[in-house]
Amino acid sequence: QVQLVESGGGLVQAGGSLRLSCATSGRTFSNMAMGWFRQAPGKEREFVAAISWSGVITSYADSVKGRFTISRDNAKNTLYLQMNSLKPEDTAVYYCAAKPSTWDVVLKTTRLYDYWGQGTQVTVSS
Repeated sequence: QVQLVESGGGLVQAGGSLRLSCATSGRTFSNMAMGWFRQAPGKEREFVAAISWSGVITSYADSVKGRFTISRDNAKNTLYLQMNSLKPEDTAVYYCAAKPSTWDVVLKTTRLYDYWGQGTQVTVSS
């Protein structure tokens, strides 16, 4: 079993920055593909960013490309999402997800992930 705990959410003005963290335990972090997803009220959960277990391969949704950066520290078993130039449309609950993976790949759909955190709220005011 894998436990994922997100932190770092909050209220920020448009144009501001936040850094989300996802602390993991229960399984070898360095063997897992990781991702960030978000869900706004009344909408489906959507892909934000993903990173392979080595950290070499990353992928972003078009809506956040150039503003968000996903990274991982395998020594600390922690995943990060640096969010800059935030917009009101970035308001959502942000979730981290994990998938044990043999291949060094990125995963961009919810159904491919085995484990999920409880989410952290990000609210961007205009």
